[in-house]
Amino acid sequence: MEKSRHHLLRLVLSCRKLTAEVMAPPPSESSIVAMASSCEPEFAAEQRARLDRFPRSRSAWDARVAARVGEKLAFRLREIGIADLIVDLDVELSRPHHYRRPLASLFRSVEQGGVRVDGADKLRWP
Repeated sequence: MEKSRHHLLRLVLSCRKLTAEVMAPPPSESSIVAMASSCEPEFAAEQRARLDRFPRSRSAWDARVAARVGEKLAFRLREIGIADLIVDLDVELSRPHHYRRPLASLFRSVEQGGVRVDGADKLRWP
């Protein structure tokens, strides 16, 4: 899949929030065509519960939340007719190892939702 003509899946991560953004192909690659995030209202109660838990976890999201974000993203992409995405392997492989398993569940749920993610197979855990 040639990178210059396809939508790019970009992930923005912090300890509190996971955001998956789909960027338009060039020349308008700075525009976001679809996104899903762990800070959407349906995740609010779960995040509050995580903050009140002792001992606290290092992240407000996990593989289960990442999978639900992937499902929401896949649904939104199917609605607008996008069936293929690419992922920037250099960026994703440079992430800390504790993010890899949750992100693998995000990629898996996007693909199960009917949207192909080129490059996600190289990021999976064995």
